[in-house]
Amino acid sequence: MLRVHGLTKRYGESRPRTVFAGVDLELGAGDYVAVMGESGSGKSTLLNLIAGLDRPDAGSVELDGSDLATLDDDALTLLRRARMGFVFQAFHVLPYLDVAANVGLPLALLGIDGVAARERVHAMLDAVQLADRATSAPRELSGGELQRVAIARALVHGPSLVLADEPTGNLDAESARTVLSLLRTQIKANGAAGMLVTHSGVAAATADRMLTLTANGLRARGAE
Repeated sequence: MLRVHGLTKRYGESRPRTVFAGVDLELGAGDYVAVMGESGSGKSTLLNLIAGLDRPDAGSVELDGSDLATLDDDALTLLRRARMGFVFQAFHVLPYLDVAANVGLPLALLGIDGVAARERVHAMLDAVQLADRATSAPRELSGGELQRVAIARALVHGPSLVLADEPTGNLDAESARTVLSLLRTQIKANGAAGMLVTHSGVAAATADRMLTLTANGLRARGAE
């Protein structure tokens, strides 16, 4: 599903600084990896490159056989919309839509509506234990519930790749455990590939593999 090879990113023109170089990663259906690293190591930059929100200085990103470097901005937007799901530290739930409508946004953007959309939304809300909150306004939900809405929204359209950036950063410990468990379970159940970027070792331990991002690429957590 996802193949990253030799990914390199630099910033600056007169004296460019290399954030990281030579990042390699392959993820298939059901693979779930956590990426850790020191502050400033480029974890969010790596996510942005994989999502096609930024362009690398070298290397390539392929998703479902599509090389992101060959796509223009419009094509990248369509690829993200159809094949990627995102979960962030900030929930990004629209306050003027109820829970079901928030979860159904990716389907609406893909032109999926009617019974098919309602069935998918209901199934995802049930999977994240929020079926009884479908008509609730976001202001009526706790932080943990809002993040579960975000997980349902990230997966409702059946993406190939789910990218999660510090998804428990705003949650208490109990809510974080619930969200991390649901995120892992739903990535596996939906056959997606998942990448979790986090500074938390507890969160990272819920993934199949833990990797550390360094200036020279990704390495197994704890490896020399």
